[in-house]
Amino acid sequence: MSGKGAPERDRIDGEGLEVVIVAGTWHEQITDGLIAGARRTLEAAGANHRLVRVAGSFELPVVAKAALEAGADAVVALGVIIRGGTPHFEFVSSAATDGLTRVALDTGKPVGFGVLTLDDEQQGLDRAGLAGSQEDKGAEAADAALRTALTLRALRG
Repeated sequence: MSGKGAPERDRIDGEGLEVVIVAGTWHEQITDGLIAGARRTLEAAGANHRLVRVAGSFELPVVAKAALEAGADAVVALGVIIRGGTPHFEFVSSAATDGLTRVALDTGKPVGFGVLTLDDEQQGLDRAGLAGSQEDKGAEAADAALRTALTLRALRG
């Protein structure tokens, strides 16, 4: 984990944007940290937001699509997938990633990608924005969603 090359993030004005955080329920401590980071970022930007919980990362794409089709300007998708001893990790990681990409392209609206694909729990704790974490991937996903929503708004005039 490096974080090297990450852009400086100045404050952005998200007033008037409607954002839905869609988060899985697996690995509660890590997921709760991701949610807290996303909320801090959205609140600092002045964006309206709400949280919708789903069973796991596999369910993120369909609920993200529903939120965007219901009028949200952006979604922040948060999940935790930890490698185990079976191919399940690859299937769920691929389905979540491909599904969320498809949702963004099909709706023309941003999906902030905060799905952690990890080898072990410690990697998630290091990235969850918790006390002692080295990174805050929930905040980064929310920031990306906001910035993309604003860019699309400007392009569409």
